[in-house]
Amino acid sequence: MQNLTVNGDRLWRSLMETAVFGGTPKGGIKRLTLTEEDRAVRDWLTEQCLALDCRMSVDEVGNMFFTRAGTDPTLAPIAIGSHLDTQPTGGKFDGILGVLAGLEILRTLNESGYETRHPLMLVNWTNEEGARFSPAMLGSGVHAGVFDRLYADTRVARDGQTFGDALEAIGFRGDTPAGSTGMAAMLELHIEQGPVLEAQGKDIGIVEGVQSMRWYDLVIEGVEAHAGPTPMALRKDALLAAAELILLVERIANSHAPGVGTVGCVEVHPNSRNVVPGRVALSVDLRHPEDDQLDVMEAELRHEIGARLKDGFAITLSEHWRSPAVKFDSLCVDAVAEGAAACGYSSVRIHSGAGHDSAYIARVAPTSMIFVPCLGGLSHNEAESTTKEQCLAGAQTLLNAVLCLDRSLDVRAGDALGTIGVAVGMGSVGHIEDTATPGDNRI
Repeated sequence: MQNLTVNGDRLWRSLMETAVFGGTPKGGIKRLTLTEEDRAVRDWLTEQCLALDCRMSVDEVGNMFFTRAGTDPTLAPIAIGSHLDTQPTGGKFDGILGVLAGLEILRTLNESGYETRHPLMLVNWTNEEGARFSPAMLGSGVHAGVFDRLYADTRVARDGQTFGDALEAIGFRGDTPAGSTGMAAMLELHIEQGPVLEAQGKDIGIVEGVQSMRWYDLVIEGVEAHAGPTPMALRKDALLAAAELILLVERIANSHAPGVGTVGCVEVHPNSRNVVPGRVALSVDLRHPEDDQLDVMEAELRHEIGARLKDGFAITLSEHWRSPAVKFDSLCVDAVAEGAAACGYSSVRIHSGAGHDSAYIARVAPTSMIFVPCLGGLSHNEAESTTKEQCLAGAQTLLNAVLCLDRSLDVRAGDALGTIGVAVGMGSVGHIEDTATPGDNRI
């Protein structure tokens, strides 16, 4: 078999080239979903993929698919990709690394003349971040049947524009019915967005699943009053009650490790310097790798809220969104492990703490993910950083895993994947970690 090695320098240049679309003075990216910056990077990706003779299709919620033909036209494509949108203060690697690594794989295969049996399909999922249109992972959610097109079209941004109108405005409303694009499997490369790989000195995270996540809206109603004449003992200070509940979220998370809890948004009314706050709205984010443990965390939160109703506050907790725990397909997970081992990359099996498009795609196709480290575990930040070598390691592992799946998907009934059989043309980097005991290294 031919040596197949991705071009790390070219991948890095692509990352830097696309960083101008929504680039910020601090070196990050603000490329919100369905803005002009999003349109510009979509146009750039389209030009690159069409130059590789890929067939392009766009579905009715703007998900983009670029397909390179395989030798067997009866086989469904193996999908690779991620997303192009960012947070308002996003970095250069979140999401787009997976898209551009997929592009680099297509370039590498074209240059070598190598033909896969399955078609290969590069995907850009719309609105993964959820920063402009909530909820997150909207495009992949529609594809997987979690949401329908009408639900997506009627999501409203803070500027008042609907998802549907914004999609039409940038010209990326496709005519392919959402969910009709089949795939044999999906692999997604991503920065970890956490500190585990860096702390353990590992090159590659072999992602076995995504933890359960729930978002809530919490509203506390007290009584507005003048800050001067109102004695402390007679106040119904909604912000003070909110502060106690914020600390409660932290205590619940700490008592259910490795669960986590976050209050990310706080809105205070009337937000005046000399008025005792009468109303506070909070967001609450609870996560745990196990659904039943997240049930317990939620029950504790609701119990404590109920206790505070006796203090004269009106408190409501409503669920905004949930995503159950996801276990990725064993064949795909093993392909990633084989892909890392083929290069001698050190690795660890891990669960994703963040939500990703793969969590929804796993409902309709065999799926797994590949993580590479990011500096300090920092993401959703303009200072987000990883290295050229780490990007190369992720992209090479992705290519190796794709080629492994290209051979193994049709023999799933067999007990063994066998060796990956790819001469990667690279020296050894680190070592492969023995992770034979399931769950020992999960987060």
